[in-house]
Amino acid sequence: MTIDIRKYSEFLEQTASEIDIPPGKYQDAVDRYQAVGRWLEEGTYSGSSGELIIYPQGSFRLGTVVRPIRGGIEASYDIDLVCELPLQKDRTTPQSVKLMVGDRLREHGTYRELLDPEGRRCWTLEYTEQDGVGFHLDVLPAILDGRGLLDTAIAITDKKGESYFWSASNPRGYGVWFDGKNAAAFARTAFEQKENIQRRASLIYSSIDKVPDQLVRTPLQRAIQLMKRHRDLRFNHHERIECAPISIIITTLAAHLYGNEPDVYSALSGIVGKLRAHAALVESGAIERSLATIGLIRRKPDGTWYIGNPVNPGENFADRWHEDNHARARAFFSWVDALQKDLLNILGETTPRLLKEHLSKALGATVVTKNFDVLIPPVSAIDAPRIHITNAAKPWRDV
Repeated sequence: MTIDIRKYSEFLEQTASEIDIPPGKYQDAVDRYQAVGRWLEEGTYSGSSGELIIYPQGSFRLGTVVRPIRGGIEASYDIDLVCELPLQKDRTTPQSVKLMVGDRLREHGTYRELLDPEGRRCWTLEYTEQDGVGFHLDVLPAILDGRGLLDTAIAITDKKGESYFWSASNPRGYGVWFDGKNAAAFARTAFEQKENIQRRASLIYSSIDKVPDQLVRTPLQRAIQLMKRHRDLRFNHHERIECAPISIIITTLAAHLYGNEPDVYSALSGIVGKLRAHAALVESGAIERSLATIGLIRRKPDGTWYIGNPVNPGENFADRWHEDNHARARAFFSWVDALQKDLLNILGETTPRLLKEHLSKALGATVVTKNFDVLIPPVSAIDAPRIHITNAAKPWRDV
């Protein structure tokens, strides 16, 4: 059996769209977080000297959101928000910032009911929808730190045990950086995609101009979504979850390695191939010069690993990769090999049944079954062979 690569790329595109947040859910999430933002903006915060702002970060902001897998089943969408208070760092504390946001949310009758217990960094509002597909909003209290790309760095609240402290972050700067890596592909595809989205969701978006940029998906974004879904399924075991590659590493490396390929298959193949070439770092600590010069994944002389935040090089996303005999590094490159095997080295699969089983294990049976006809069209009555019977026995006998 020979698989058409163009059809396979279309299948990957369709599969990624199934695990993406649909336009209706996206708009629901925007409406909810804007309402939360208005409530927080109207609050009073000791020592504040300006306006509070709230904005999305993470996969919702970057257009790489996928419906997560938890306990073997699809769970609610994660919507990450930053709540930036107009406070000066030397005139407040992480504890007071964290608790002011939590207290303000509790003042609202509905939000008080939706609010989870205090998390390490965020306050979480759990929304359950009637159609069974919910989402939760993670509200991250922060203040402007003023250091980093475009002076968008922030100090976020963090808590371990009973102690609060500041951590550095820069989600707006990271978003600008990612948009730059994605810009050419976005410009190439935005109008056509917005046109299609508006046609399918005309009750939500009355015109193409109303369709937000965040719903456009490039081959880079689709490749990241597929990688994250494969990650979620592969590490969906208690003994593996601790070593699962984190989304910020997947997104950062994929964006660095994306070569502006025009389709999902080519983008995924290019990214995975370049990641596999780094695997020698685990044993030998050395890779070919062209990759070493880029310096995306590095082994330091002391054996520790470094994958830098592109807008804050002082932040190391791989700061735990050396632990437990490099368990996370080994898990990462083992997963990259599995990506190659499960999603790229399958074009020679012998039968449609085996191909479907293979892809279902890699991406999930539900989404693969729904889109498999894109890859292998079913045999229709028109295509079925016609059988002509001559001199057939009569269905009766003489009496």
